[in-house]
Amino acid sequence: MEFFSALNVWQKRAITGVLGATAGYAYYYYIGCMSGTCPITSNPYISTLYGTVVGILLISGKKKTQKENNGNNSTTTPGEKI
Repeated sequence: MEFFSALNVWQKRAITGVLGATAGYAYYYYIGCMSGTCPITSNPYISTLYGTVVGILLISGKKKTQKENNGNNSTTTPGEKI
């Protein structure tokens, strides 16, 4: 897991996009419907694209850090005596 945490957000999205595309195609190949009535799983291109999008969306952006206390690093509240 150390390898994955050293990557930036776009590299993580690229890796999960490829994994999602692979999973989408595998879903089409092994489970997809042959009748053609299923909108996602009846076409390998749509299934692969859908898997790619889902894989990319699984990775969120950078976590927001908690703002410092308005530039004041003290741990006391404004009306509190030290």
